[in-house]
Amino acid sequence: MAVDTYTYTSKIESILDKPSSLFQLSTTQLYNKILNNDEGALTELGAINAKTGKYTGRSPKDKFIVNEPSYRDDIDWGNINQPIEEETFLNLYDKVLAHLNKKDELYVFNGYAGSDEDSQLKLTVINELAWHNLFAQNMFIRPSTKEEASEIKSDFTIVSAPSFKAVPEVDGTNSETFIITSFKHKVILIGGTEYAGEMKKGIFSVMNYLLPKDKIMSMHCSANVGDKGDVALFFGLSGTGKTTLSADPTRKLIGDDEHGWNENGIFNIEGGCYAKAINLSYKKEPQIYDAIKYGTILENVVVDEDGDVDFDDNYYTENTRAAYPIDHIDNIVTPSKAAHPNTIIFLTADAFGVLPPISKLSKDQAMYHFLSGFTAKLAGTERGVTEPEPSFSTCFGSPFLPLNAKVYADLLGNLIDKHDVDVYLVNTGWTGGQYGLGRRISLNYTRQMVNQAITGQLSDIEYMQDDMFGLDIPVEIEGVPQTLLNPINAWSKPEAYREQAQDLINRFKHNFEKFGTEVEDLANNGGFK
Repeated sequence: MAVDTYTYTSKIESILDKPSSLFQLSTTQLYNKILNNDEGALTELGAINAKTGKYTGRSPKDKFIVNEPSYRDDIDWGNINQPIEEETFLNLYDKVLAHLNKKDELYVFNGYAGSDEDSQLKLTVINELAWHNLFAQNMFIRPSTKEEASEIKSDFTIVSAPSFKAVPEVDGTNSETFIITSFKHKVILIGGTEYAGEMKKGIFSVMNYLLPKDKIMSMHCSANVGDKGDVALFFGLSGTGKTTLSADPTRKLIGDDEHGWNENGIFNIEGGCYAKAINLSYKKEPQIYDAIKYGTILENVVVDEDGDVDFDDNYYTENTRAAYPIDHIDNIVTPSKAAHPNTIIFLTADAFGVLPPISKLSKDQAMYHFLSGFTAKLAGTERGVTEPEPSFSTCFGSPFLPLNAKVYADLLGNLIDKHDVDVYLVNTGWTGGQYGLGRRISLNYTRQMVNQAITGQLSDIEYMQDDMFGLDIPVEIEGVPQTLLNPINAWSKPEAYREQAQDLINRFKHNFEKFGTEVEDLANNGGFK
């Protein structure tokens, strides 16, 4: 089918030119719209709390990439990157634009993804809901003035219409919900869901396509920097402590979730933070707690009629969230970029209790663990999970990677070599036995180990190699019990440890088989024996 891309660009422009399309509203203006439209409730903390309805998280089965000839061969098609035909997409695109044209008001934001101007994506976000527009303003990088915003010629546009429900048998979707990315038309089309995180992760997926094409590494990680300019990256899946450990009052935060690594160094892709809010407390995470104030959007948090927030209540979901501009945190780098990293930390919450609390990785081991992306699900966290289960997410972010995993792994490996980066694997999970039998590794000890790693104190100390995983374990770390460092010493029965360790090794090997013979050398040199 011949497609006139200009026609669809014109349709977007016609919407943007409507008097009812409200451009670059201030936080106060959006607060007024949110409250007047009954989209959310004001809390005692000054934040707005919004409900996302039945979708309280991402909808991965409803996410598609348009199967366009110019991009087809680049995409790693499969269960994550599902194809949808261009004609199907354009028919749905027409319907969504017609739907939005009938709205009394729309909300438009212009901004950026990428704090380094050499690697920046210019964005336009069109929202049906005012609170979604405030979310976009919080999460993406904001222009300094409205005049600057008006001069932005966007590279990509998000069109979000949560009240438009697809009809799968007519529209070619899997459900009423859809998140569709077209690299040809430079659009992310979202409908049928009020979960605002689809916008954030949609642009991250776009950056994960565009940046590696320019030989720039894109990463699902947090980053901070010390007083001496020493930069640390923290990779980890949900529940491993990525946000907690990077939000260190003694170091400046670069960003908490998405970063790029170009020839200039590290840069934040976002302009805000999207922190988990369940069980949030000032004692455990003071920086995040203090960031929840006027301008912050809370999602699905329980709030009583007086506006008091109960962060411990999971009535709506375990996935309660807080979206706030990064400058709500005092101790940040401005702008959000820094030099090349000195240290990379891979975080895993090993619920089997067999991985060391910290180990130093060779380059091959780093590549192996990066491709593996291991953590563990706990019993009771999901229906049907009755004992710890391994969870492997390639490159610590497989839902957001359009390209083959080896592209990202090769980029990271080259950068580790070029900049002589130390890489550590840190277990924030259990020791002395699996979940239910062992104990969680103390956050205080983890902080001490991580802090000494990223300040270079663990670079030249004595290491020993454990005989199960082949990992280099520090013989001694100041302030950490020596018996904790080698996990076999924490188990009452060494044979039980070895049996559990071998079980986990087998799971790693089975997972790595999906990468095929192309990475066979890496499996032999960096994997477990």
